[in-house]
Amino acid sequence: MSQFSQMPERQVSAALTTFGYSKLMFWKPKLLLAIALVCIAFVSLLNPKDAFAQNATIDWADANVPSLTAVPNPTTVTGSDGTTATVSRTVQTSGIGLFTFTYGDYLSYFSGTVGTAASPLLFNFDNTQYDPNDKVTYTVALSQSVKNLQFLIADIDQGTFQDSIEVYYDTGNGTFVNAATNTAFWTANSAVSRTNNATVNGWRGVAGSATAATDGNINFNFGNTAVQRIRIVYFSYTGTGDPSGQFAAMSDLAYTQPDADLSLTKTVSNATPANGTAVSYTLTVNNAASSVFNATGVQVRDVLPAGFTYVSASGVGTYNSGTGIWDVGSVPVGTNRSITINGTVNATSGATITNTAEIIASNQPDRDSTVNNGVTTEDDYATRSFTVSGTRVAGTPPVLSCPVGSVLFDWDTRTWTAGSLNNTYAVTGIGNINYTVSSPGVFVDDPAFGGQSPSLSNANNGGTGTTDVALHQYLDFADQSQTATTVITLPTAVPGAQFTVYDIDFANNDFADKLTVTGSFNGATVIPTLTNGVANYVVGNTAIGDAGSGGTSADGNVVVTFSSPVDTITIVYGNHTTAPAVPDGQAIAIADIRYCNPQATLSVTKVSSILSDPVNATTNPKPIPGALVRYCILVNNPGSATATSIVATDNIPADLTFVPGSIRSGTSCGTATTVEDDNNTGADESDPYGAAIAGSTLTMTAGSLGPTANMAITFQATLN
Repeated sequence: MSQFSQMPERQVSAALTTFGYSKLMFWKPKLLLAIALVCIAFVSLLNPKDAFAQNATIDWADANVPSLTAVPNPTTVTGSDGTTATVSRTVQTSGIGLFTFTYGDYLSYFSGTVGTAASPLLFNFDNTQYDPNDKVTYTVALSQSVKNLQFLIADIDQGTFQDSIEVYYDTGNGTFVNAATNTAFWTANSAVSRTNNATVNGWRGVAGSATAATDGNINFNFGNTAVQRIRIVYFSYTGTGDPSGQFAAMSDLAYTQPDADLSLTKTVSNATPANGTAVSYTLTVNNAASSVFNATGVQVRDVLPAGFTYVSASGVGTYNSGTGIWDVGSVPVGTNRSITINGTVNATSGATITNTAEIIASNQPDRDSTVNNGVTTEDDYATRSFTVSGTRVAGTPPVLSCPVGSVLFDWDTRTWTAGSLNNTYAVTGIGNINYTVSSPGVFVDDPAFGGQSPSLSNANNGGTGTTDVALHQYLDFADQSQTATTVITLPTAVPGAQFTVYDIDFANNDFADKLTVTGSFNGATVIPTLTNGVANYVVGNTAIGDAGSGGTSADGNVVVTFSSPVDTITIVYGNHTTAPAVPDGQAIAIADIRYCNPQATLSVTKVSSILSDPVNATTNPKPIPGALVRYCILVNNPGSATATSIVATDNIPADLTFVPGSIRSGTSCGTATTVEDDNNTGADESDPYGAAIAGSTLTMTAGSLGPTANMAITFQATLN
């Protein structure tokens, strides 16, 4: 590489003396570079930093390394599009002469300009004797493959030295290919010659070139070929004597951002299907023809809405109806990938079912959208609706089936202090039931509706008669998102429950009632059946008002039915999206509730396993005389009420001999490790389970077993 002054060492030494430097100073090229900075300052103004016609760059100035100091090995620089470039270097020496660096390290940063490379990386070394086997290899590894990669290597020339350089590229498959062998990838200026011999298969300097000149430039443009790594090997060409210090410069990298322009569309097979009929959605992902890369690792999330029951899916990739994730896989440039999701309509007439989907993953960035950000205006988001056809009639609620009868919680026999938010009531056969009401909205005080809400009132009675009161909630919400929540907490689970909520309806530019009801049983969610009135429609466990209804009309009624055990009921009341941004006052009333009487249901299972035998010991033991057998008796309560004073017995047959001291208890066969003695006295009888043996009868006891609780007793016996 040319010295910055292009003068032999003796001439340079004289020049330094002329500029006032003492000849006693040992000559170093770094001093020449300092002078060169002055000489080329105004040239830099005429040759600003290269800006290729690409839309992303790796700028070496972002390495934050002072000029003419070492670049740490390795160093990672982040590009304008988030792509990273990790630069590293390795040194190979043959042992002939001294081979060292001249500017901080074999790889340094220069804040000036070399050729037309502004603020480049500086490759440099000083070889005291020509030796082509002394080399420095520089590797630039990108975090992802890019296309239209452009950069230049500046100042490959000849003076009191002979530059040699080889450049290799890797498309991402792990194999380096010599870039010199493809003439479409490079152009070399007049001081550089393409050379292929035993010394170099690349380029070498054949003429002098000033530091600020472009004669020593090699320009690289890899076009549509993907590149993920670049490897540059820099060394001296053959010669004799002591070559002066050599350097070359690598410009910033410019490339096309490695994106895949994805978009998502959705269609529905029928925009007005009837309840119970088949309907299907088709999702299509497109990778635009203008994309740079094939898209890989593409995923779409389409969580199916209530009102649509999934049946099957067919098309490209796989669809998980539980998570709503469509694993699309790869989408090549200029192609589509589609899937059709088939199902049936289970919403009432007039219901509008909206299904949304979004691209949530791709290994390549999208130039005009961001995956999984929920922005509905981007083209990776798609939505489609259908409205259930038919004339709406009030639905027929399920019959509440109670195995051991029911009890009615009747508001006519209860009191509620107007405006109070928490009350507890004793219910025969169940215990104390608690009602808690909360809302960020304003509870309205209106004498016509029982005074300060919440209150008991018959103003909204759902057509049942003027004397039937219900828990009335009259609210003024500040915005469409506010809700009121009523939580009914039972002391024990009931097998089922049923009640009506009055006045779920709609008023144009006023409000749009939305009611959502859920339950829980031992912490697990329980979804009830909602039955619509004429003024509302039901989607899953949500009812939405879309027509007007008077408070004393049955048109706004919604019947809620729990047909499985439930111990907590949560009622959320607010507005649908068809309401104005600031709704007007609106009201509902929660009517009497019929609860199925709690029921405990006990079941028992018994299992055995052979622990050992006299012949095989514990290795694959057999049920032969003398074998040791472990038995487990499991008592379970799958019912909705707590069972108390439980006693179970097991008669041990004559062909088994009980092993004293072997009884254990727990909540499952695998965790029954609590020691139980053989008698029926002591603290072990209530810890919380007890067990004892008298003669050949094993007796097990438990003070109580709640819903879904288990009692396990194990013991051992010898086979006679």
